[in-house]
Amino acid sequence: MVLDSMKFAQLLEKIEAEADQFLLARTQIVENDKQSNANREASTALRKRARTTKTCVPSHFDSMMMNVNIHGSSMVQEVCSTCGSHDSSEPTWMILPGSDIFAAVPFHVVHTFLEKDEEQMAFESKKLQSLVKEKALFISELGALADSISPGVIKSLVALKGSRSKEQC
Repeated sequence: MVLDSMKFAQLLEKIEAEADQFLLARTQIVENDKQSNANREASTALRKRARTTKTCVPSHFDSMMMNVNIHGSSMVQEVCSTCGSHDSSEPTWMILPGSDIFAAVPFHVVHTFLEKDEEQMAFESKKLQSLVKEKALFISELGALADSISPGVIKSLVALKGSRSKEQC
């Protein structure tokens, strides 16, 4: 099968565009992993500070009993399992996302924010991983140039040097 120069150029442009998206997605996965590790370290430090190792996920019993009221008051006191007996309103220093500003934020707000951010990072990482797989498959399907172009032509394209004079530009 012989490709003309226009089809070959279009194919190369398509492969390059897909490869750019592939590399950007891989770079974003690495950045998400770094951010996720930083969030995990911060969550661990907060749990150590609160002297508990539980996460902020309420048990099934707690979530059912939150809606039960007796004489206008709740039967179960709403206690975060990460905060435990720690004062959840105690100010904790946190750098605000997307800025270089530190703020004193309540302890409970900080660890809740970190947990929600971790969930979002996990979702984005899964989405990016599926995109990387899709792009890798697509590039491998497009990358079968050796079947349609002889190795000599590819070698000559790689070794091609431009000798444009100022008059041609």
